[in-house]
Amino acid sequence: MILIDPPLAEGRGRLWSHLASDVSYDELHSFARAARVPERGFDRDHYDVPSEWYHDMVALGAVPVTSRELVSRLVASGLRRRKPGTTSAPRS
Repeated sequence: MILIDPPLAEGRGRLWSHLASDVSYDELHSFARAARVPERGFDRDHYDVPSEWYHDMVALGAVPVTSRELVSRLVASGLRRRKPGTTSAPRS
């Protein structure tokens, strides 16, 4: 399933959503190509999508989820790719 979180990530003077798949990278890349998302927007396990495109991605079939849900689904599917040198701190 293609997932998209709300455009809350700030960067380069804009707000961004993350577009991801909890099935496969093939599914994600196919969706991105069909939606005309530039390849340069791919970052390890998701595409960065500007806020202006959010509603278009949803109209094309991306399922809106929270940012926490998106990460949780990526981790559960085994598709999460962390930045090199990043570890997750244990929660208490």
